[in-house]
Amino acid sequence: MRTRRVFNRIALLRNDAGCSRRDLAEAVDVNPQTIGYLERGDYNPSLELGMKIARYFGVPVELVFSFEPFPSLTDALRRAGDS
Repeated sequence: MRTRRVFNRIALLRNDAGCSRRDLAEAVDVNPQTIGYLERGDYNPSLELGMKIARYFGVPVELVFSFEPFPSLTDALRRAGDS
């Protein structure tokens, strides 16, 4: 069985929250390297870890993770400006 890639917005959410990889890792009880692997797409999180990360940021899990690439924020802002 082939593992499907999971896309995420962890780096964006961390930046917005002003927290480091270490801060997030400590909050969800993983090694900071794990957060780096997740952000680069080198590792797919377990359901438990995905839910812990979403809870940390106070958002639904589908706002953090997706099977489809997230649209770029630049494109989204451009489209919003065209409306």
